[in-house]
Formats: sequence, C-alpha cells, structure tokens
Amino acid sequence: MFISPSDPRLIYCGRIDFDNPDAPVMVYPSSYVTFRFTGNLLKVKLTNKRSCWSNRMGCVIDGVQTALLLYEDNEEHEYTIYGENNTKKQDMSADDNDKGEVWHEVIFFKRQDSADYVTIHGFELEDGAELATNEAEKNKKLKIEVYGDSVSCGEVSEAVDYVGKADPVHNGEFSNSWYSYAWMTARKLNAKLHNISQGGIALLDGTGYFGAPGYLGVESCYDKIQYLPDLGEVKQWDFSRYTPDVVVVAIGQNDAHPDNYMPADYDGAKAKRWRERYEWLIRRLMQLYPEAKIVLATTILMHDAAWDRAIDDVCRRIASGRVHHFLYKRNGAGTPGHIRIPEAQEMSEELAAYIQKLM
Repeated sequence: MFISPSDPRLIYCGRIDFDNPDAPVMVYPSSYVTFRFTGNLLKVKLTNKRSCWSNRMGCVIDGVQTALLLYEDNEEHEYTIYGENNTKKQDMSADDNDKGEVWHEVIFFKRQDSADYVTIHGFELEDGAELATNEAEKNKKLKIEVYGDSVSCGEVSEAVDYVGKADPVHNGEFSNSWYSYAWMTARKLNAKLHNISQGGIALLDGTGYFGAPGYLGVESCYDKIQYLPDLGEVKQWDFSRYTPDVVVVAIGQNDAHPDNYMPADYDGAKAKRWRERYEWLIRRLMQLYPEAKIVLATTILMHDAAWDRAIDDVCRRIASGRVHHFLYKRNGAGTPGHIRIPEAQEMSEELAAYIQKLM
C-alpha cells in the first residue's frame, strides 16, 4: 500500500521545502515526518543529494532508533525501514486496534545538516495495513526554533567514547540530530522544533567554515529554506509557515575563524561590526516573531569568553524584556570537541529549565 508524502495523516516538522507536496525536500537537521501504522512492513522511497560525508536518515519505531545508510548517486531508491524480522511480540494493549493489530509509531528524521538534501517520494505499507495520525505530535502546543552551528546539529554526538575530548576521525557516521541539545530540549518541553543549524557556520559571510571558498554566514542563510548553491536553487523561506514561541540563537563559536578578533581587539572595527550585525539579526527575528522570547547563547564547546561578552553587550543594548542572555554552567569550558550525548543531555536540562522559567 503506497502512502503519498502529501497524505494528511502524515505530520511533518521542520523547515521543509514543500514546493512539490508529493516530493518534500528535507534540508535542515531534526526535520521529520511522523505517523502510526499497522502491519510488519514499512519502506520509504527517497532521493539523496549528497554534499559531503556519508549520509544517513534516522528512524525511531516504537521507541527503538536505527540509522539508514543512504545511496549517494542522486537517484531514487527504496529502503526497508521495518521488515517482518522486526515484528514485535506484544501483549494486546490500548495501542491495538479493533482487529487486534498492533499500532506502530514512527518518526523518520534527518540526522545531518546540508551534508545532504533528502527528497521523500513516499512510504510503502503491507496491503491491508492501516495508517493514522500521530495524535501526540498533533497536540503539541509549544514551538521552538534554534539558529546554530554543528553543536546545535548534533554533529559527532554519537562518539560517546570521546566525551570531553577532541573529535575522532569520522565520515559523518557519528552525527545525529536526535541527540543534539536542541532536539533534546524540545522533547523535554514536549515542543515542536525547527532546527535552523548548519555545521561550520558563523554569523558573517566570509568567516567560519561553511560554504568554502566564499563561506556563507547566518546573515545570508537565516531566511532560506534551501541555502547551499552546490545542491540546487537557493530558496527563500516563508516565515508565516511557522511562528515559534521561543527562539534560541546559538551563534558565536565558528566566528573566530580565520581571525579571533573579538578577544584580540574588542573595540576594533571587526569586533564592532560583528556586534552590529548580531544586533541586526536579533532585531530582525524580533520583527518576524513579535511575541516570541529570544534566548541568546553559545555552548559548552571551548571558546574565548569575549564572544559571550559581545553577546551580553548586544543584549543590554537591545534592552527588551523579550531578549535574554543565557549561559550554561560550563559555558565555553566543557569540551574541546563536539558535544556528545551525555554533554547534550547536560545542556538540554539547563536550557529546558531556563525556557520553562521564561514561559
């Protein structure tokens, strides 16, 4: 039984390109589709357009997570997510339907940032299987949006043998947005999430590590649904499609590359320009979301405290009851490498508690 991507029983979340509703394109990490189904088979048809690394999609079925290694030929392929050998032996419960069949809940999600773009062409169930809306997802009220870099993406998060250490050599296999502090925070708050994060990105064009040789910054990407020219047409995002209650801006760590000017010359021209453009971004988000609380932050990844000082100065300059500067207990001092699962858990507990107080 074929399930079209535009089937109304499917619920999507994330900044997803729906220009073709029967071929939605997932760009950002933590973008997902969720539904419930019966039967012992679930397949997906998709096209993976690769930029870098090896690419995987994530899937959680009945609370069990797996990763689906994707082809890299930019062609449509069919993948089996759940097969007969996965059949669960359960006692009959409230999750059974009138026919005594077990309902399975699935969340199919994007693990990585623009390391790839993924186009969903549809799902396949067994003949006679049933499909239903994930009512728990439908009933979520709180909406969060996060602008960040690789830490917010959950990059290298699964390398748990390297907690507090530099990154191991890898090819993308350890990156999983499910274990980003951003998505962990959203789940703790039972909130929807748009994770507008990209590995290597800084605030300003020409800095950071993303989009070489020109290097793209948040100032050019924040309002895009597709933003990497190497993977196709650059497209604008329609901000009316999602209005968050809370916006987290976690930028200011890749900005020290190639020149760590903020601690070197805090009152210099480069540092002043960065603070001006950061203020411009925050005021722009305030304009786009006139009711939202905006949380300014970095992370526990090691960086010079001058960047947090700059953020605090901007926060004070804006002087709005809607804009808040948040520091983690180990802010800028937790680890020289990316945030692993236990460290993301630590961050999410602090951030979720802070957001609860704000709300």
